[in-house]
Amino acid sequence: MSKGSSANAGARSHKAGLFDLRWIITLLFAVYGVTLVVTGIGFTSEADIARAGGININTWSGVGMLLLAAFFAVWSLMRPLRVPDEPAETPTNGATGAGER
Repeated sequence: MSKGSSANAGARSHKAGLFDLRWIITLLFAVYGVTLVVTGIGFTSEADIARAGGININTWSGVGMLLLAAFFAVWSLMRPLRVPDEPAETPTNGATGAGER
């Protein structure tokens, strides 16, 4: 059997686009990441850094969130979610499939 011939041959689909949950996660992590980086760079005092063990935790957490957002964005672009254009076929003979032989 060739790669193109399958049970779904001829089935049409389209990209989910913004309805893909990965884009929502990307947006949330990017917004929170930018917020933390700005807070860490511009509004963190030396006392805050000392309390965090000498690490500017806001900046590093923000950078981590931005990297995670970039990962989700690349993943969504490389492997887009496909949604079928037509609903799946349902049995037309009235059979429910439960307990029938």
